Order: sequence, then structure tokens, then C-alpha cells
Amino acid sequence: MSTRSPLTVAVGDWSARHRKTAVLGWLLFVVLATTLGSMAGSRSITDADNGVGESGRAVRALAAAGLAQPAAESVLVQADGFGATDPRFHAIVDATVAAVTATGRVDAVQSPYTSGAVSADGHSALVAFVMTGDPDTAGDRVQPVLDAVTEVQRAHPDALVVEYGTAGAQKSFNDVFASDFAGAEWTAVPLALGILLVVFGAAVAAVLPVVLAVTAFMGAFGLVALTTRFIPTSNDATSVMLLVGLAVGVDYCLFYLVREREERRAGHDPQTALRTAAATSGHSVLVSGLTVTAAMAGLFLTGIADMRAMAVSTIVVVLVAVLGSLTVLPALLSMLGDRVDRLQAPLIGRMRRTAPEGGGRLWAPLLRRVLARPLAFALAATVALLALAVPVAGMRTASLTAAQELPADNPVVHNGELIARAFSGSPLPATVVVRTPDPRGPAVTEAFTRFRQAALATGRLHEPITETAYPDKGLVVISVVLDGAGTDAPSVAALKALRGEVIPATLAAVDGAEVDVAGATAASVDFSDRLSRSALPVFAFVLTLAFVLMLVAFRSVVVAITAAVLNLLSVGAAYGALTLVFQHGFAASLIGARTVGAISSWLPLFLFVILFGLSMDYHVFVVSRIKEGHDHGLDTRTAIARGIGSTAGVVSSAALIMVGVFAIFGALSVTSLKEVGVGLAVAVLIDATVIRGVLLPAVMALLGERNWRRADRHLGPPPAARVQDPASPTVVVGSG
Repeated sequence: MSTRSPLTVAVGDWSARHRKTAVLGWLLFVVLATTLGSMAGSRSITDADNGVGESGRAVRALAAAGLAQPAAESVLVQADGFGATDPRFHAIVDATVAAVTATGRVDAVQSPYTSGAVSADGHSALVAFVMTGDPDTAGDRVQPVLDAVTEVQRAHPDALVVEYGTAGAQKSFNDVFASDFAGAEWTAVPLALGILLVVFGAAVAAVLPVVLAVTAFMGAFGLVALTTRFIPTSNDATSVMLLVGLAVGVDYCLFYLVREREERRAGHDPQTALRTAAATSGHSVLVSGLTVTAAMAGLFLTGIADMRAMAVSTIVVVLVAVLGSLTVLPALLSMLGDRVDRLQAPLIGRMRRTAPEGGGRLWAPLLRRVLARPLAFALAATVALLALAVPVAGMRTASLTAAQELPADNPVVHNGELIARAFSGSPLPATVVVRTPDPRGPAVTEAFTRFRQAALATGRLHEPITETAYPDKGLVVISVVLDGAGTDAPSVAALKALRGEVIPATLAAVDGAEVDVAGATAASVDFSDRLSRSALPVFAFVLTLAFVLMLVAFRSVVVAITAAVLNLLSVGAAYGALTLVFQHGFAASLIGARTVGAISSWLPLFLFVILFGLSMDYHVFVVSRIKEGHDHGLDTRTAIARGIGSTAGVVSSAALIMVGVFAIFGALSVTSLKEVGVGLAVAVLIDATVIRGVLLPAVMALLGERNWRRADRHLGPPPAARVQDPASPTVVVGSG
């Protein structure tokens, strides 16, 4: 090794010498972070926090006036045997109005006989109202309203009486999300344990990474709660933190533990084994963690609250996982010594005593073929990945509503579809906010009349169209129903007509008036537009970061460019798979996915950032071993064969754990969680197989000695290394 020990070796040495201090210190950190986070509570993102563009201005104007965009609700009354003109239908409507009003939880209740919200066939009508209080917590207060509607339905079995709206959907989403989150926790841990048991063949070795990953997540969860005083969090951020935290926490410990076990099996004493693991795998863990952290920081460039929340959550959980892997894991390994191989599993223990290396034997036949015909395999793999990425050209993104996040068999989804079939517009209306000095002046009144006429004339905007003036606030709030389901193409076209045609010719023509449109459709369009504008800076930031990291690590422009291009192919293929499944419905039924015609707006950018960070973990690990062999004097193709062969097992095991954890999320009920799970699972699977097993060796074999051309001699020499036989597991280089 270098005469000057790397940071990871120094930390590992300290932990091994102060084992009790390191372990107790870790436990104290987790307990304190969890306790303080629980005491402080967490602040969630509000609509005002997350609003961008025109819809964001509208939401903030309402919030500043103490109004806040209310949670709009509707009750559908539908009867096949009689219509809205029948006294029986009228009685059901009156009973519904009375029941929801009696709860004391609603305001602005409108009968369809005054609002005109009766379907064209006369057999359906909507009772409209809004929830009182904070709209962000309306889902917590809507249950009495739902109970009241249920009682009306029970009293009138000859008609259908169901509730639909923002609060009802929010409550259902929160219930499903909580159930999914708990299920993911209880499923992911046993799955990781099972995989690790197969990998190591011993219960003690299998339990260590899982325990550290779970405690790291607990500590990170508490720390994130403390940060929400400054950067509020969200359900998406919490899900991502669990997903990434368990995956990287287990993988980081796996890398470290595998290398330490290899060294012990090679006959080295415990101290040397730990120091070698710290200098190699420990360094890779540190580089990977810092890379993920830096890549996730790119999300701050979006200026979107939800993206900032996901960045903070992921950064915190990754850094805590790195801290645990580099500190408490060496201490535990020093305590346990060879007892880490205790509690051997029958059969598995005997079969997998050299588990990680077994992967190299499985990959060897394919690797020989790849190196024999690198051009053919490189072209075949590239064409396959590009073909899978073709659907990306037609990818459509949207901010999914709570109803769109729910599974197809959820009652909220069913009720929304009933309303959409009975009426030509979305059950979630647009909100037009007019800021004017004289909300009840004749100019505004006349403009609203023309607004109603122009809106209905488009054929895309529909009744009920309501107006509420707030003279003391200088605001007029108008609600109008749009075509479509809320975030689909008809709804977007209706919003475009509202913003581009109707408002400029009517409300915006009033002197001194400022008009903005909010609502689910407007928020989705504005959010997607902001993300589109942010994509280029974020992509440039992450690509530049990856390039610089590889340049510094390997002193080669060729290796740096190769890493960036391979990662782009991997991400593109994952995007294509997402589009096929969740936008076009290909094989969606196999995983219980609901096709909503779009991908969640935040997902593509998030996937790009997180996958670049995670894939660098494998890339640095594999290419470092290849470079070790080349530096020892092997030709490039032999170094590739030795390097990939010696890392294939641990990379396969680590990827299997990540794919398993991500696949659990792909099996959950919430649409966005499914998308995250499927996207990450597909990307990691492709990265660990097609990229690392086929494309990387093929491309490096084609490039030959050009892989190692120095980029800039001013970077200085590579870190000092002690190089032995390149096939030996004790080869150590400073680059990880």
C-alpha cells in the first residue's frame, strides 16, 4: 500500500482499534437522530411551496390572501330509471345537499338545479362544494363527508350516490401509500436477507449488511425530519429515501464484507484483510457515495420544492450509509473475526463458500465470446439498447393527480370515471384567479359574463362555471370545468384554449387586472414546463461531474467518455421500458400497472441523476480491477478478462439486491412508486448485465491501448499502489 494510508484505511484502522466506541457511537447516533426527528416532526410540501409558473403565482396569491385553493369536491347522483326532472331525483339531490352541509366540513355547496351541472341525458347530476380549512390537510377531515354520502346512498338504493374530489382522492392516496410503504419495509428486508444468505451461505454475514442498512435509514429519516424546518419533504421523497437507502446501504456493506472475506480466505491476517478491504472496497464506497451525493445535488438546479426534497432525502441517506460502512462495519468485523461465517445455512453454505467468485465462472463463457468478437457484440448490444430506447421519442410526462396514482380498482378511480362518462369535462376544475382593485365593479362583472360565453363557445370548457368575489382581498376566483380527465391531451388542449383564447379576450382586458390559472391540469403543465427547462442544466451538470470523476480516477479521456456514453445508453433503455409499460400499456397487466397515458413528471430527471450516481459505483469498481492488471503488464484484453472475471460475482450479487429491492416497489399500488421501482430495476439490471458484461468489455477491447492514454499529465501520477499478481484478490490501488 501507499506509505500514506488513504482516508478509508485510517478510518477503518481507528474503528478496528476502538471497536466498542465505534459501535456504541453508531447506535447513539441512530437513537438520537431518530428521537430528535420524531420530537421535531416533519413539515410537508404545500401547493404553495411546489407551485411553479402561472399556476404557482395563482396558488401563492390565494395563500397570501388567506384563501388557499380549496379542495373541490363533487357528489355524483345518477339514476337509470328516472331523470333529473323527476321528483324522486330531486329528493335525492336535496338529501345530499343537506347531508354534506350538516357535517360542518364544507362550504359553497351548490345544487345542480342552480349550477346547471346536469348531464346531457338528464340522468346524472353533480352536487359541488369545497372543503373548509387548509386544503393540504383536507384528506384528514373528509371522512365525515364520505360517511354522510354513504348514508344517502343507503337510504336511496334506487340511485347511485358517490363522492369524488381532491380531498377524497387525497385520503385514499394517503391510505394506500401508508399501506404500500409498510409493505415495502417488511418485504424488502427479508428479500435482502434471503439474497445475502445465498451469497454468503452464513446467517451472520447475511444479517450484518441488512442491520446496517436499516439503522442507516432510521438515522437518516430522523435527520431529514430535522431539515424539513428549512426544506419541507414529501411522500415521494420518503419513498425514494427508503428505496435508495436500503439498496445502497446493503450494497456498500456487501462490497466491504466480500473483500474482507476474500482476503481472509487468501490466508491474510485479520488486520491486513480489513486494511485491504478499506483501501479498495472502502474507497469505492466513498467514491460512490460522494458521486451519488454530487449527482443528486443537480436536482437543486430545478428550483422545484419536490425535487429539492428528494435530493436532500437521498443525499442524507446515502451519506449516512457511507458513514456506517466505513466506521461501524470495520468495528463489527474486527469484533467477529472469522465468526462472521457462523451459522452456515445447510447446503447453501457448502455450495457458496466462494459465492461472489462463482459469478465470475458463470460470466466466463460469455466474456470469452465477447472478447473474441468485440465489434459484433458491441454493435448487437448497442442496437438492442437503442431499440429499447426508441419509445422515448414519444414520452409524455404529467403531474399525476391523486386519483391517477391509485390502482384501477380503487373506488376513487371508479367514481372519477363515472363522472367523466356522464359529463364532458374533468371532475377536477381549473381555478382562475383574477387580481383586480375592484372585484365587484361593472367592468369585472361584464368581463365574467363574456368569459362564460367565450368558454362555452370553445367546446372544451364546460359548466358549472362559478364566480366568487373577495372585495377585501382584491380577488375574484372562478372555477371552470375542462375537457378530459385532468392531465390528458384533451385537458391540456382545454387549458391552452382557456389561457390563450378565452382569458386574453375577456378577463385580462379589464384595466389593472392580472389573471392566472391554477388547478390540477395547470399545475401539471407548468411543472412539466419547468422540468423541461431545467433538464439541460441538470444533464450538463451530471454529465460533467461523471466525466471529471472518471478523468481524475483513471487519467484517461477515453475511459471518461466511455463511462458517460454507456450510462446514457443504460438510462435511455430504462426510459424506453417505462414509456412502453406505463404510457402505452405494454405488459402492464403483468405487474398490475395502471396505464394513465403519461409518466410522472419528476421521474425522468430523477432517474437520470440517481442512475448516473449508482452506475458509477459498478463502473469504478470494475474498471479499477481492469486497470490494475494493465498496470501490472498485462495486455488490455487479458486485463479485461481478469478484471471483469474477478468482479463479476460481487457486481452480480450487489445488482441482484438492488433489482430485488426496486422490484418490490414496482409491485406496489401507487403509480409513481411503480414507475420508480420498474425504472430503477430495469436500469440496474441492464447496467449490471448488458453494459458491464457485454458492452464495456467489447468497447474496451476495441479501443485497446487507447483506453489508457493520459488525459493531462498535469493531473499528476496515479496514487501509489502495491501491485501483486493481477489475479490475486489482494491487488490494491488508490483509485478504488
